[in-house]
Amino acid sequence: MILQHFNLVVCISVIFTKILENCAEFTAEDCTALGYNKANLLCSSCDQLSTFGLNVLKEHCLECCHPGEAQTSTKKYAKARLEVCTCKFGAYPQIQAFVKSDRPNKFPNLTIKYVRGLDPIIKLMDKNDVVQEVLAIERWNTDSVEEFLNTYLEKDEMDSNGKDYLETNRI
Repeated sequence: MILQHFNLVVCISVIFTKILENCAEFTAEDCTALGYNKANLLCSSCDQLSTFGLNVLKEHCLECCHPGEAQTSTKKYAKARLEVCTCKFGAYPQIQAFVKSDRPNKFPNLTIKYVRGLDPIIKLMDKNDVVQEVLAIERWNTDSVEEFLNTYLEKDEMDSNGKDYLETNRI
């Protein structure tokens, strides 16, 4: 009798735990605080963490991801601003390399702002300069910053002289 009661309690506990696991999903804010973008994070990306020895991140990653195919359309932002303190360039040499290189020139709608004491971040904004997202980029390398901007920043239709390409090529 005691064994049956014990088995019943164990079964109920297991079922209750499974229900909680399915209901306990992180909010978008929780995921952002953990460094994940819940809207764009595929669970297949979380599965790749173990390849790089980052199993400790996998549990939270799986709480923030969604299954399925890669999204066909990615949200684009009109403008971006990379903010960093020059005093922290020594701690973030990859960000310094990006800022000091010609790479920012590839993005006319990217501005660089030097803010005293600030770790490097990217602010993504709409056409009215309203900040939509803020991302910490202290662990990114120069290629990651460039790839991110290519993916999420709208292409500027102006040429290097500030003239509309279609306007200057009319016959």
